[in-house]
Amino acid sequence: MGAYEALAASYDRLTNDVDYKATVEFYFEIMKREGVAPRTAVDLACGTGSVTALLAEKGIPVIGVDLSEEMLAVAQQKAQTLSPRPMFLHQDLSRLYLPRGVDLAVCALDSLDYITDPACCAAAIQRVYKCLNPGGIFIFDVNTPEKLRAMDGQVFLDEDEDVYCVWRGDFDEKSNICTYGMDLFQRQGRLWHRSFEEHREYAYSRQQLTGFLKAAGFSHIRVYGDRRLSPPGEGDQRIYFSARKGKRK
Repeated sequence: MGAYEALAASYDRLTNDVDYKATVEFYFEIMKREGVAPRTAVDLACGTGSVTALLAEKGIPVIGVDLSEEMLAVAQQKAQTLSPRPMFLHQDLSRLYLPRGVDLAVCALDSLDYITDPACCAAAIQRVYKCLNPGGIFIFDVNTPEKLRAMDGQVFLDEDEDVYCVWRGDFDEKSNICTYGMDLFQRQGRLWHRSFEEHREYAYSRQQLTGFLKAAGFSHIRVYGDRRLSPPGEGDQRIYFSARKGKRK
């Protein structure tokens, strides 16, 4: 079963410890430092639309883009009462095309790592550049290679009264990919339904991603530690990037 196909229905319950609000507030700290006040935005690999919703609640017209139809269905339900109501698009980021330019592009929760072909990741970043208005900003985060390598052989468990999820990490040095084999048990009435998903993340280095950004045309490329306005330090498991498209004259 493909990634997020079965997980979509339980994703928000299993990730209720993720502080999306703090992530969005960090985006705005970066934008304040960069002098960006976005009028429009796109949430790339938006999943169930938690970041999308928070941006919309700030009054920003936002487009959510994701490859999973199941995750988008949850996002659309979540957005029913939002104003302005987000638009959702089912797209592969390496073929990203938006109906209008945007001032802000974000990609949260190591979603770029899920693009396991570096050429496709570079293509996705090029597409983001084309979709930004002059002066626009791209902000995203990735897992560090150190974190992904440390996942090798680890077993993790998430559960509540209706969902039980156990997943195992396996890092392959040759492919530079961490694979998560995920067994998911979801209660359906008096019965439990079992499904299996495989998730894969590429361990991109800071230098690789900086190179992709420069090749796409981005400037003012900055790298931050985990939700702090200072460079990454030893032991950081997640780092953030921001990059600008040529400023308005």
